[in-house]
Amino acid sequence: MSVITCNGLTKKYGRNKALNNLSFSIEENKITGLIGRNGSGKTTLLKIIAGHLKETSGEIKVFSEKPFNNLMVSANIIFIHDQMNLPAALNLKEILVVAANFYENWNSELANRLFDYFSFNPSHYYQDLSKGMKSTFNSILGLSARCPLTLFDEPTTGMDAGVRHDFYRAMLKDYISYPRSIIISSHHLNEVEDLLEDILLIKEGKEHLHLLSEDFKEWSIGMQGKTAIINEWTVDKEIIHTKSIGLDQSYVVVRNQFSGQEVQRARIAGIELSPVSASDLCVYLTSKTEGGIDDVFNHG
Repeated sequence: MSVITCNGLTKKYGRNKALNNLSFSIEENKITGLIGRNGSGKTTLLKIIAGHLKETSGEIKVFSEKPFNNLMVSANIIFIHDQMNLPAALNLKEILVVAANFYENWNSELANRLFDYFSFNPSHYYQDLSKGMKSTFNSILGLSARCPLTLFDEPTTGMDAGVRHDFYRAMLKDYISYPRSIIISSHHLNEVEDLLEDILLIKEGKEHLHLLSEDFKEWSIGMQGKTAIINEWTVDKEIIHTKSIGLDQSYVVVRNQFSGQEVQRARIAGIELSPVSASDLCVYLTSKTEGGIDDVFNHG
């Protein structure tokens, strides 16, 4: 069953299109990575899914209903982001008590264990926390609510590497024991790719790629060798990224459409073939040019 379906989804701010004719669907009980550079439309998309924003045109359905101002949808979603407004009059422990009354599937035992593990003081107030501690507390809310659809928008902002690792570990363990639909928007793809079953890559408000995680890893291949040979071998290939190495060597990432025989022939020709990590591929696919920042220094 699809939890989210989008058809031609567009959101305009004045003349600018934050989302541009976006179409995709997400199946239930999967952890999906929403990947894209700043300004690609990730946060706008999550706000529309959560019912906080109305689309300009196109159609979106969440739990088969339009999400904007929809009580049924909002009751089954938690949207975790770094601009959350939590009650200023309540201390942290009191916020957890209120949340328990608000979210039907709330797990108080999980919330309290995570609260203690991350060394929160029950009498402290949310507005007095550091950026990283706010993100950690937000994430406790997101996991403990166990909503059928959980949206995390850059959930680890300000967290140090150890806390990020612990948070993702906690997410995976709780997801295994209580499956639900989770969407994570993150810049740290290398840290989350082992969690993801699904990757939705958006660029300039459009769906650029939407694949199962294992298919994403096989989607491209790196080729390195003498520039003349690389150029000859990539004439009819879809080039994603190029980089010069020394005077006469090149590294190129292409869409992987090689047959077994072609792989053998390429190696005989002196080309070194290598896998491309999911995080590197996302960087290449979302960069403005094939050469990335190197193009700034290449004067034709």
